Formats: sequence, C-alpha cells, structure tokens
Amino acid sequence: MVKRTAEQRVLLDQIKQIADGLGQTLAPFCEVVVHDLLEPEQSILAIHNNLSGRAVGDPTTELGQARITDPDYPQVLANYANQFADGRQAKSTSIGIKDASGNYIAALCMNVDLTLFRSLQMAMGQFVQTATDGPKETLDPAGTDALRDRIDAFAARLATTPRALKTEERRALLGELKASGLLDVRRAMETVAAHLGVSRAAVYSYVR
Repeated sequence: MVKRTAEQRVLLDQIKQIADGLGQTLAPFCEVVVHDLLEPEQSILAIHNNLSGRAVGDPTTELGQARITDPDYPQVLANYANQFADGRQAKSTSIGIKDASGNYIAALCMNVDLTLFRSLQMAMGQFVQTATDGPKETLDPAGTDALRDRIDAFAARLATTPRALKTEERRALLGELKASGLLDVRRAMETVAAHLGVSRAAVYSYVR
C-alpha cells in the first residue's frame, strides 16, 4: 500500500465526493470514474453509473500511465472519442489532478454512452422532416409579421431589443401600434405579449 501525504488523502477524498455528485447528476448516461494514480495497478477508487463493466480495484488506463510518467501531460482532455468493450461509442473527458508538488495523483474521468443519443438524434431528425412538395399554408394570423416588424423597428430606434424595453417605452410603443391600426390584427395582444416577453395583462395595461 502506497503511503500518501495528508494533502493527497484529502484531495482523493474530495475527488470522490465530486465524482459522486456528478454521477448522480448525469445518471444514467455518463459513467464517472476516480483513478488513484499512486496505485496504477489497482487505480479505480470509485465508479458511478458503471457502463464499462470495470470495478473498483481495476488498473488505470493508458491516459493514467501517461500522466504518471509525464507531469506535463495535458491536465484536461475533453470530449474525445472512445469506445466501451462491447463496441458502444462513447465521448470521454479525463481530468488529471495534481498535488502541491505538481505531480499527478489522481484522475476524474467521465464516459458518456452515445448510443441512446444517436438513436434520439435519428428519431428527431425523422420527426422534424417536412415534405418539400406539400401545400403552402401559414398558421400565423394575417398581419402578425407586420406587427412584429413594427415592434422591432421601434426597439431598433432606441438601440435596444423588444424584450429590453422599459415600461414607458412599451407604453409609447403600444400607442404607436394603436394609432397605426395594428392592434386591430387578430390576436394582436397575444403577439405583442409574446414578442415583448410579458403577459397579456401587462400589454392591456400599456394601452390604457
């Protein structure tokens, strides 16, 4: 058993706590592993959401060995392609942990199983597909484009955005819209409220 300093013991304990929290947050899609690089032959101290089939006490990986032999090895390797033993594709991130002397003592590793996400990506791609030769139809009430354009132009004159308009500026805007007849457009109040990011009741109060 390798003798560790008090600082190293504290660091390893804190890393285990971080791994526990990450594991709970990212379950069940992300495996979170803590490696003790002071004992590379049995480096795995903790493993959460086990996706790789490894166990506590298993040896370190090639990255662990590289960090042990080279203190200048990159501390963070993020989002690199990886693969589980059964062939499932993974996205991995490995974070090396150094002690006060600048030597690697541990690694916190995260391995995301991409299988489900790629299935979802394909399903979503199919779901959002639309026919290019279908009929032309709009579900937006006539005139709402002009209403939004007028709001955008008003905000642009003030060098701001519709959602950043102040109360008095909104009152002035509604006055302009009313005078131009744009508030007579069907569902005008709902359109204005959505574009300004406020409630319909607030829009009615600006018109008074």
